[in-house]
Amino acid sequence: MLEIRNLESHYGRIPALKGIDLRVAEGELVALVGANGAGKTTLLRALSGVQGVSAGQVLFCGEDITRASSDRRVRLGIVQVPEGRLVFGPLSVEDNLRLGGYTRTRAESDAELARVFEMFPVLKSRRRQPAGMLSGGQQQMLAMGRAMMSRPRLLLLDEPSMGLAPKLVAEIFAYVRALKAAGTTIFLVDQNARAALSVADRGYVLETGRIVLSGAGAQLLDDEQVKEAYLGL
Repeated sequence: MLEIRNLESHYGRIPALKGIDLRVAEGELVALVGANGAGKTTLLRALSGVQGVSAGQVLFCGEDITRASSDRRVRLGIVQVPEGRLVFGPLSVEDNLRLGGYTRTRAESDAELARVFEMFPVLKSRRRQPAGMLSGGQQQMLAMGRAMMSRPRLLLLDEPSMGLAPKLVAEIFAYVRALKAAGTTIFLVDQNARAALSVADRGYVLETGRIVLSGAGAQLLDDEQVKEAYLGL
């Protein structure tokens, strides 16, 4: 579904991504792990079309979208859940969700809203409340639900566990597994390497803008280099 070929990106003269090669097959959950500053969010922003690309290609379902606008990528089915959730605090939970379905018809949006409320019942019970009144974990559910409103073909998840207590991290990753089981293709970025790789079919390790390791999620969890650098073992 997604193929990245020799992708490079810069912030001014500073290289952030240095020849990234990566692929995500339809139905897969692929994790990208790495330390702060490794370039994980930059890569997701490049895939979403909000970060400039200096070289290389991004192919989605065989189509070259390297220069495609961000709104065209959403219409093609690429949707990102941003780092830090970025919900619209003064707006109601339901309005936040409906904004996620802006490319859909009203009937389609209503159907997706029902689906989101089924997956996240707490959002239904708080649908009229301002999103800013939700807890961190509930805001993460809202951000994920907002992305699901457009029925993405490829879901980009940026640091879904950031700032959450361990119990909430387990809950959020249970939802990630449920989305994958429902057929959503997911590209997951998270500093929590253990949680991310434990749910991933395959994984990549990013260091200072380069892919240094790749393999099955379970294989990387058992890799001595990964254990030492990211798992504290």
